[in-house]
Amino acid sequence: MPPIDPKLRSLNIDVPAQPEALVKLSLLLAEDDVNLQALARLIESDMALASAVLKAVNSSLYGLKGRVQSVQQAVTYLGTREVAAVTFEMGLRAVFPPAPELEPLWQRASVRGLLMGRIGQVLSVDPWGAHSAGLFEECGKAVLFKHSQAIYQPMLASAADDTELMYLEHQAFGVSHDLLGAALCESWGLAAAAVASVRHHVTVNATRELPPQVPRRSICALSALANALMTDPDSLEEVARAVAPQALLDETLVLRGARKVKQQIEDAEAR
Repeated sequence: MPPIDPKLRSLNIDVPAQPEALVKLSLLLAEDDVNLQALARLIESDMALASAVLKAVNSSLYGLKGRVQSVQQAVTYLGTREVAAVTFEMGLRAVFPPAPELEPLWQRASVRGLLMGRIGQVLSVDPWGAHSAGLFEECGKAVLFKHSQAIYQPMLASAADDTELMYLEHQAFGVSHDLLGAALCESWGLAAAAVASVRHHVTVNATRELPPQVPRRSICALSALANALMTDPDSLEEVARAVAPQALLDETLVLRGARKVKQQIEDAEAR
């Protein structure tokens, strides 16, 4: 196995710094009583970010009735967490060069973040941390793509699944996207539970075993549920049965919550 490229090890070049607007957003969200007007003003102060947020919340994925015409409206209809998550998604995309190969990654991130956040809300499991974990789960792939597109592009296209992709990444770079994604989450100040979920998601999805001694294993469980909903909905009950007890969650409530959120999104897309 090759040594880790010094650029990847240093995390100075290939793991982007958090954009200034998102630093300010994080500080606002850290307050006990979030100022919704200040939140809207912050997003609206960046024209590109505001337009991207409005475009996202007006998509069928969010299922809003009528067209949202301001960030303030978006906050009112969707709530602080989901608007903040959309803002983080746009900020994350903005630090990487546009590439058709990465578009499926961003699309999956939107859906996964929404699923994990809403299931977390139903189960009272840190909805903001869950949404963030879902959003950032595959961001390490974007880091490697930016680091060496020539090497990573064919690798991304040829791997049958993320387990095989991790093996190929280790062979080429000495590090895999799950670890780089977790490093990016840490550098952007995400909660420890979200970082742990990003770091372990490939293993969790492959084995349905939650890692021991990580903060809030329940977020890792939500990752497994979202993955089942996105890739093999018929396996949802089996996945819930496997991960719920490990996360000290009630299996019946987990299944009910996951199915409820799945139905909400299907209804929104059907409108």
